Amino acid sequence: MTETVTTTQSAQSQFPEAPSPDAQFATFHERRELSVVQPRGSLALVNTQWIDSEQTIWGVPGRWAPLEKGESGLLLTAAASENILVDGVLVDGTAIVRGKDAETPSEITFSDTVSGFVIASEEGTYALRVWDADSEGIREFGSISAFDYDPSWVITGTFTELPGGTTVGFEHLKDDGKTREMPVPGEITFTKDGVDYNIAAFKAGRALQLVFSDATSGDSTYSVGRFLFIAPKADGSIQLDFNRAILPPCAFSYAFNCPMPPRQNRFAVPIEAGEKQVLKKDGSLLHE
Repeated sequence: MTETVTTTQSAQSQFPEAPSPDAQFATFHERRELSVVQPRGSLALVNTQWIDSEQTIWGVPGRWAPLEKGESGLLLTAAASENILVDGVLVDGTAIVRGKDAETPSEITFSDTVSGFVIASEEGTYALRVWDADSEGIREFGSISAFDYDPSWVITGTFTELPGGTTVGFEHLKDDGKTREMPVPGEITFTKDGVDYNIAAFKAGRALQLVFSDATSGDSTYSVGRFLFIAPKADGSIQLDFNRAILPPCAFSYAFNCPMPPRQNRFAVPIEAGEKQVLKKDGSLLHE
């Protein structure tokens, strides 16, 4: 009998119990709060400036200009005294700063805390993004408020792949009402409290990104909406855990341009799960 107990105890020590859903949610939330204060976290972005002619950029030295159409990146002109490093090399004169769409994108260093890189638009224009690891947002950040974990908002739906996919027009916060066609590989359906839903999520790397709003948006949660990243399983099922709904980057920095929920992703009911608002240390809203 003693040997049996010892063996059982040994097996239990090798295979500890999995954390409860509440504990997993707490860990997820802690990691989210840590991620936004990183040197390239959402709170560190201080500027995104699109370049259509030679110009200066707020907050950083140098002069920046577009390259010939079809070339990736921007042309930087700077003196050695401005201490700008592109790919580790001090710029004294001109340098090409390759965009994120290039095979080897450039990295820019302005100081011990300020860095940057160049992003591309669908139209082939380029912008400089400036990050500050000691930004005002990081210094003021207190927490991300969130609803308590609610198992009723863990929903199993069905993902139906559309042969060849389709596109859905998504408005973005700073695009003056224009829409961008985003690739949607299939439709997601689920039922909640007797109501059937059909929603659209666009591709985001290996996952799907759901952009949604609900009856809490602009009240207890951020007005623009929230994101949920999901992945269909091989059997066609898909789990939507709204407890892991997160605030979009634009909730942390005005320098982001976030997609807004398409009409079919605007829920009339309150989804009281997931993240709510970005708060300062004194508990007030970071962004009104």
